[in-house]
Amino acid sequence: MSSPETFHGWLGHDSTSAAGNLTWSSFSPKPFNPTDIEIKVICCGICGSDIHTLRSGWGATHYPICVGHEIVGHVTRVGSSASSTHKIGDRVGVGAQVLSCLESDCDECSNGQHSYCAKGFVGTYNGQYKDSGYWSMGGYADYVRVPAAFAIKIPDGLKSEDAAPMMCGGITVYAPLVHNGAGPGKTVGIVGLGGLGHFGVLFAKALGCDKVVAISRRRNKEEDARAMGATEYIATSEDDKWATKHSRTIDLIISTVSAPDIPLSGYLRLLKTNGQFIQVGAPEDKLPAIMAFALIAKGCKIGGSQIGSPKEIEEMLKFAAEKGVKPWVQKVPMKQANKAVVEMEQGKARYRFVLENEEAQARL
Repeated sequence: MSSPETFHGWLGHDSTSAAGNLTWSSFSPKPFNPTDIEIKVICCGICGSDIHTLRSGWGATHYPICVGHEIVGHVTRVGSSASSTHKIGDRVGVGAQVLSCLESDCDECSNGQHSYCAKGFVGTYNGQYKDSGYWSMGGYADYVRVPAAFAIKIPDGLKSEDAAPMMCGGITVYAPLVHNGAGPGKTVGIVGLGGLGHFGVLFAKALGCDKVVAISRRRNKEEDARAMGATEYIATSEDDKWATKHSRTIDLIISTVSAPDIPLSGYLRLLKTNGQFIQVGAPEDKLPAIMAFALIAKGCKIGGSQIGSPKEIEEMLKFAAEKGVKPWVQKVPMKQANKAVVEMEQGKARYRFVLENEEAQARL
């Protein structure tokens, strides 16, 4: 397969980009290193992180930028140092991270916690490679070029459009569920039923949790939540005294919402003694303040979690294939990226938009 000198993708040029102002343009990829592979993009999920970054919501974005970090495609070029792990034609996925320092004296990398590496973390987009100075560009594109260590082979049992949103949305909830003991005998609550939250319900069910409680502002998604595997549903803006009624009933809560005005004190009331509240959604503003006794009175804990390592992503994909975990996706032609981004921000996804590169699909 040939390797183009320039790539093409949907580029954002300023903070208005998320309002449907992306332009299909050419750009130069990072220099190809022996440790790299090149991937012809089949499809790419649309993540809330894309919108936050396009509008510089989490801080200054380096423009122009091509977002997209839920990528699945076929390998078209393999560096000499990557040939033992990847072959031309392999179907692989790339998530929200493409590099860490990988040094033996790094506590995080040496312990398989690459997503927490403080010395060499490079995001799939809006990250800068120290060796070349190039800024990473994502998967709303025809090709991506990334370090091979962060490209994971997709099991044959998963469709590309299903695997793509797992590369970020899936692992973001799978990792904290597994790390915090979700499984038989446990009751797990999932706050928010968007792209991340629907994965939370699906994976909690697949992990064998006794009860899966979907928690949302309104009751309009209850039917969907129960179809995904939720056994209970709490609508915080519609249910009277919901925090009191369900007090001390949940072992672990994963919060996927990115709104800063969440009823955090109410969520903590839902936890059992020694329960855990793990935040994975990333608001652009601060979380609400809480009284210390909300934690002290029953020994509960608040924590956070960020994506997962390549090994954890590989484990998640195998688990999903074995258990038949199937996300609810809506496929959209890559040429309609602007429309899909706007509708994603409007909350219209049910429950993950996946951009399809029609040219790549036609060649399969």
